[in-house]
Amino acid sequence: MNYWPLLGIAVVVIGFVLRFNAVLVVICAAIVTGLCAWMPPLQLLSALGESFLKTRTLPVILLLPLAIIGLLERHGLKQQAQRFIAGVKGATVGRLLSIYLLARESSAALGLTSLGGHPQMVRPLVAPMAEALAERQHPGLSQAVRDKVKAMAAATDNIGLFFGEDVFVAFGAIVLMHTFLRESGIETNPMHIALWGIPTAIAAFLIHAVRLRRLDHFLQAEQARLTKSPQHNAEPPTC
Repeated sequence: MNYWPLLGIAVVVIGFVLRFNAVLVVICAAIVTGLCAWMPPLQLLSALGESFLKTRTLPVILLLPLAIIGLLERHGLKQQAQRFIAGVKGATVGRLLSIYLLARESSAALGLTSLGGHPQMVRPLVAPMAEALAERQHPGLSQAVRDKVKAMAAATDNIGLFFGEDVFVAFGAIVLMHTFLRESGIETNPMHIALWGIPTAIAAFLIHAVRLRRLDHFLQAEQARLTKSPQHNAEPPTC
């Protein structure tokens, strides 16, 4: 077995450690791998050209939504979201994130994994709304508590996506498990594997919902601590 093509991995590691241009590092790694595999130069250039043609629209797909979201943020998307959630009576940080967790997990179970995400939903909408609710109900919170609220918003998206997509029968992990079991001599049905992801998804939702409920109690305790602190109760100096 020829292990020399593995030098391409070393090129990638060294290039990223030295903070070289990512595109240049990947191209150099591909060239090193091809030469170590004794690929003819023309065949190597042909493989690079085919890979470029197949993925040339990928940057547009990835960057266009980010540009649109950035434009919306510049024109007050966060402020509008905070103003909207501030007018909802009975809303708390835990309840808001629980609703988002249900929506995220349900949509991921249907294969709609791109409906949420950190750049698309959490940063421009979910985190600002949760932070606005925390500030409305518990004014004067520290920056550390605000960061905790935003981190919980990001964690809610992660949990909803991770456990929701396991229910979707065409998810890559289910296909991988089905292929691995079949190669090991165990015949399974992908639908059966996906159905067994439902109890796990339900358990993940309930456990994280309890964590979000505890977050509401934590915010109340933090506000009570601030109210009882000497600086908060100190009388203003008289002239």
